[in-house]
Amino acid sequence: MFQHLFDHFDALHAVAGLLVGVLVGLTGVGGGSLMTPLLVLMFGINAKTAVGTDLLYAAVTKMFGSAVHGWRETVDWKIFRRLASGSVPGALIALVILQALGNPPKAAEHVILLVLGVMLVLTAFATAFQKKLIALTAHQDPLYERNALLPTVVLGFVLGVLVSISSVGAGAIGVTVLLMLYPKLPISRIVGTDIVHAVPLLLVAGAGHWFIGDVDGSLLVNLLVGSIPGVIIGSLLSSRAPDKYLRPALAAVLLVSGAKLLGAF
Repeated sequence: MFQHLFDHFDALHAVAGLLVGVLVGLTGVGGGSLMTPLLVLMFGINAKTAVGTDLLYAAVTKMFGSAVHGWRETVDWKIFRRLASGSVPGALIALVILQALGNPPKAAEHVILLVLGVMLVLTAFATAFQKKLIALTAHQDPLYERNALLPTVVLGFVLGVLVSISSVGAGAIGVTVLLMLYPKLPISRIVGTDIVHAVPLLLVAGAGHWFIGDVDGSLLVNLLVGSIPGVIIGSLLSSRAPDKYLRPALAAVLLVSGAKLLGAF
């Protein structure tokens, strides 16, 4: 099987995976925010196939990050369970809706492109203004841990639906809201929890898209060939990266991509 996949190796897709992997390692922003619009806008890949393939691509990529955070004990398993209890049902519901919209196929693609465009714009703002958004809640009384239960489950559900439809949202948006809900937790613990939570969510959503027939196996392998070393390189360079320049530039790219997708409507 894998020999067959490598027979269709595409260097451009591997390079795209490498570049996105490096950016994810540098900034922590999810691969879906970068890879899906790249596949749709630059490579002209069908939106359903781009989302389905990207979900499994991101799941495998984030497994490496999860292993590191698990080893460093920067995961809050209570928050993980709260998120997953909302996100997995949300993902399943979204997959059922997409399957129902699959006939005619254009209806599902229309919904995916619309949600993708909106999520890219929201992610752009979350990326650019994350510190300011968190600062707004810093002077308010934080929610007691028991009171944060329902908002966290709801956040998980919303992410499950949106990620399954667009492959975007688990990174910048998820981390920003979690930092607002749990301001006393270290950022590294929030980021680690978000990355580990993304793995089962992406696997469930990706498996659903695979079942529907929206995953291109050859494309997936090509992207992973580049992204896995890219994530490692980006992670090693992250401590030296000029965050104050990288994040605004990344936010601008996401904003332009979202606007271009929304401009088609």
